[in-house]
Amino acid sequence: MKKENLNFLEKIIEKDLKSGFTKKKLLFRFPPEPNGYLHIGHAKSIFFNFKLAEKYKTSVILRFDDTNPIEEKKKFIEYIKNDILWLGFKWKKETYASNYFNKLYFFAKILIKKGKAYVDDQTQEQIQEQKKNHFENGMESPYRKRSIKENLFLFEKMKNGDFNDGECVLRAKIDMKSPNMNLRDPIMYRIIKKKNHFKTKKNWCIYPTYDWTHGQSDYIEQISHSFCSFEFENHKPLYKWFLKNIKKKNSLIPKQYEFSRLNLNYNILSKRKLQILVKKKIVNGWDDPRMPTLAGLRRRGYTPKSINNFIKKIGLSKRENNIDISLLEFSIRKHLKKISYRVMVVINPILLIIENYPDDKVEWLNSENFPNQLKKNYRKIPFSKKIYIENEDFLEKKKTNFFRFSLGEEIRLKNAYILKANKISRNLDGSIKQIYCTYDKKSLSKTGFTRKKKIKCTLHWVSKIHAIKIKINIYDNLFLEKKSEQLKNYLDKINKNSLKTTIAYAEPSIRKATIYNKFQFQRIGYFCLDKLSKKKKLIFNKTVSLT
Repeated sequence: MKKENLNFLEKIIEKDLKSGFTKKKLLFRFPPEPNGYLHIGHAKSIFFNFKLAEKYKTSVILRFDDTNPIEEKKKFIEYIKNDILWLGFKWKKETYASNYFNKLYFFAKILIKKGKAYVDDQTQEQIQEQKKNHFENGMESPYRKRSIKENLFLFEKMKNGDFNDGECVLRAKIDMKSPNMNLRDPIMYRIIKKKNHFKTKKNWCIYPTYDWTHGQSDYIEQISHSFCSFEFENHKPLYKWFLKNIKKKNSLIPKQYEFSRLNLNYNILSKRKLQILVKKKIVNGWDDPRMPTLAGLRRRGYTPKSINNFIKKIGLSKRENNIDISLLEFSIRKHLKKISYRVMVVINPILLIIENYPDDKVEWLNSENFPNQLKKNYRKIPFSKKIYIENEDFLEKKKTNFFRFSLGEEIRLKNAYILKANKISRNLDGSIKQIYCTYDKKSLSKTGFTRKKKIKCTLHWVSKIHAIKIKINIYDNLFLEKKSEQLKNYLDKINKNSLKTTIAYAEPSIRKATIYNKFQFQRIGYFCLDKLSKKKKLIFNKTVSLT
C-alpha cells in the first residue's frame, strides 16, 4: 500500500492523536475580519482548514472577528460567506467575536484584579512612542502603577461611556523591556462611541482589540488547532500570556501553528492595502478583475476548481516564498481548456470580399463548441460574401515564416472554405481597406466538414452582416514591480496600463451568453462575460491567454 504523504499540519495532528488527544475534540476555525473582501491568500487558509476537517471528519467554525466598528460592515459578512461557498466549502457553525464581548469584559476584569492590566490616560500616539523599538527598552507609562481598585473603577467608567473616544485605554501589564514588541503592554480595549457596531449597535462603548479577542475566542469555542500565517507568529507569546492568566483548570488550550502566507508576484495580498486601492478609486471596487480578491478573480473568469488546484499545487510550508503569477494562470488555463465554449471573435478587423460568392447567399455551417467531443456538440455559424479576419493575419507580400494570408496565397477559414487572395484596395492614407478573394466551393463538403487539402494556416473569421459588436476588457498586472507587497511606495508602482478596452466583432451565437459564462475566443484567449453586461451591450473580460 502506498504511504500517504502528509503535510506538516497533518503530521502535527497525527502526533497529537497518537499521544492520546481525542479525535472528538478536533475542531478548526476560519476567522476573517469583516472589513473587506477575501483574497486568494485567504483561499489558502480556507482550503487547508476545510480539507483537514474533511480528512478527520470534524468541522470548521466560521467566526467573524468583528472588533472594529469603524471599518467593519455587515455587507462584508455576506461577501465572505459567498466566497467560501463558491470555493466549495461549508462551515458547521457561524459565530461572531461580538458574541463573546461579555466574556471578554469579564476576562479583562480578572487580569485587572490580578494586577496585570491597567487603564492608561495617554493617547495611542504617546503609548506607541514609549514602546520604542527592537534596539531600545520601552518606557513605562506613568499610569502603570495605578491601584487595582482605581483600575476597576476607571474600566467600569470606560464601559459606561463616561469618557470620550481616545481619552483612555486598557493595557495589559507585561514587560516594557521585552524584545517582542507585542509584549510591551499591549492595548486590550479602546473607546469607540461615535460608531455603531453592525451587530451590537450601541450596547458597547469599548471594543476589544484583535489581539485580545482572537486567542480568547479560540479558547471560548474550544478550537483544538489554530492555523494561521507566519505574520502572527510573534503574536503567539501574547496569546499564550493572556490564556495563562484567564484559563480554567482542565480546559482545552488551543494550539497555534503557522504556515507561510501566500505571496503572489505583481500582486498585493494585504487587505489593508487593497482597501486603500478601493478608497482611492485606483480600482473599480473590491471585485475589480485586476484585484486578487476571490470576487475579482471570479469576475475575471477564474473557477473554484482552478483556485483550489493552485492552492493544492503550491502546498503548505514554513518557508516564505513568492509564487509566480504564471502558476496561477497555468491552473486556470488548464481548466478553461476543458470547459470553455469555442467561439470566433475578431478584435482588429479587416474586410474580405469573396468575389465569386453570391451577394445574397448565407450558409449556416457546423462548428464545434468543444474540441475532441461528439460531432453532435456543435453550433451553426453564418457564412456570407463579406468576412472579417484579423488585420494581423494578412500581409500584402509574403515573408519568410509568415504562414497566414498574403496576395496569391491560400488559407482555410475555420470550419469553412479555402480562400485565395487576389487583390486589395487602399484607404487614402495608403493602408489596406479590403481584400478581394475567391473561394474554392469544393473545399467544403455537403455535410459541412472541410475536405482534406494541405493548407498551412487556418484563420478564425466572422461574417460582417451577422457580427455582434462586443466590448472587451484586456488586463495586465496591476503593479509594475514583481515584489510589490514589500514596497513602502507601492502606490507609485501602479501599472497605468493595467486595463485596456477595445471593441470586437463576434459570431451571433455569443448572444446566448449568460453572466460568468466562459469562452475561448479562438486563437486569442479565454474570456468571461462580465456581470455589467446587458442584452444589447455585452462586455467580456479576458481571463488568460491561450499559452
